[in-house]
Amino acid sequence: MHPDTTATLHGERLDLVPLRPEHAEEMAAALADPALHAFTGGTPDGADALRTRYARLAAGSPDPAETWGNWALRLRADGRLTGYVQATVRGDGAELAWVVGTPWQGRGLAAEAARTLLAHLTAAGITTVTAHIHPDHHASAAVARALGLTPTAEQQDGETRWQARVGPAA
Repeated sequence: MHPDTTATLHGERLDLVPLRPEHAEEMAAALADPALHAFTGGTPDGADALRTRYARLAAGSPDPAETWGNWALRLRADGRLTGYVQATVRGDGAELAWVVGTPWQGRGLAAEAARTLLAHLTAAGITTVTAHIHPDHHASAAVARALGLTPTAEQQDGETRWQARVGPAA
């Protein structure tokens, strides 16, 4: 399963555009709130660090059995970047992640972006999706539930593994 990671995806209010180094400046501003790191640790990256990371992500996984997909969320109403979604694909499974900048939270954008990504992955043949979510991160848990994921007993680095079967076989 190799979903097209170069495609722009379209939600109701968002365009998911492949994440590129040229997005670094705007993304650094969108993701500047230290509160975004409450559950993951660390501090916000500046534009230079993001530019380096985005170049590495755009180059793709060094493992030929793994595909990385990373999309910036562009709010169509004003053209601003508001966050990102990610998918790491191995075989017919994908691990998802999502982040929406603080000014845009509470509007359902993370759920919309994740649903848009999930539809793209399902169309490419993905049948299992997972996400790792801190037990106290209720907003991310709500997004996972909206996608049909349920928590499992598995823990990794203090996060709960959420999982769902998707597509026609689900």
